[in-house]
Amino acid sequence: MQPTGSGELHIGNYLGALKNWVSLSREGTYDALFCVVDAHAATTEYRAAEMPTRIFGTALSYMAAGLDPAQCTLFVQSDVPQHMELAWYLSTVTPMGDLHRMTQFKEKSDEHKQNVNAGLFTYPILMAADILLYRATVVPVGNDQVQHLELSREICRKFNARFGDTFPEPKPKLTPTPRIMGLDGKRKMSKSLGNAIDLFDPPKVVEKKLKGAFTDELKLQLGDPGRPEVCNIFTLHTALTPEGEVKQIDADCRSGALGCGNCKKRLTETMNAELAPIQARAAELRAEPQRVLGALEAGAERARSIATRTMADVREAMGMNVRAPKS
Repeated sequence: MQPTGSGELHIGNYLGALKNWVSLSREGTYDALFCVVDAHAATTEYRAAEMPTRIFGTALSYMAAGLDPAQCTLFVQSDVPQHMELAWYLSTVTPMGDLHRMTQFKEKSDEHKQNVNAGLFTYPILMAADILLYRATVVPVGNDQVQHLELSREICRKFNARFGDTFPEPKPKLTPTPRIMGLDGKRKMSKSLGNAIDLFDPPKVVEKKLKGAFTDELKLQLGDPGRPEVCNIFTLHTALTPEGEVKQIDADCRSGALGCGNCKKRLTETMNAELAPIQARAAELRAEPQRVLGALEAGAERARSIATRTMADVREAMGMNVRAPKS
């Protein structure tokens, strides 16, 4: 995830990805690596003096949500310069047309009209490098990242076809949570858009934000007693509320037995219960920042050791190792 805003994450980040990451890391099935992608964040304008705090805030959010450095590798992207080196080599096998088709470039270009830079355009190549550098076989993603991962897979295939089998082809592992929309119900949840609930918002703030959140106005306009499948409040319930209760909420919403106000009240209670232990761990980490910094330092060391081996193979495959000419 990018370290945006204060760096501390919001409920959309948590439900859309981070909660799933925690589950995967605890399974013990995978050798999991999780990265704070600060180089990606440089594609939009920011104050350099604030970036260290943003990076720390994102890493702290990772650990507060439950990512344990004893069970996975946590590191910062810029601490492993091989990401950028590999991105350059991968750019030589990536067609311009493939980059032009990326919907996120179009969205970001509209959002940042004053700074449509080459980094925004080549962003998916760096994302491919983030994955292929560790020869990842499985990448947990939401639906909004499937297009980027498919391009990573295509870049992998093109590199292997040109230079020989160097990388395994990564496969997506879709998060079970639907895309989390913002409180305005119109756009993806984002702090910069002012439509987010932060992971560390106090209970009263969560309550206030949810009270003012967009609900399914179509049911009022059309006389429909309830359309939970198009209501973002219901989507949040599906991600946070036990399955049996969600089915009852669905039925009550459709019948009109559960009004929007009470639906939001129940979601507030569930969300605050979910956030309470996360916020408690965050308070502990803020009191001992070296725990976060130490985890990132150890993680970067391990990530660099993997990256060094990968890049040695990449340079060998590409013929980038100088040798004396044969006589």
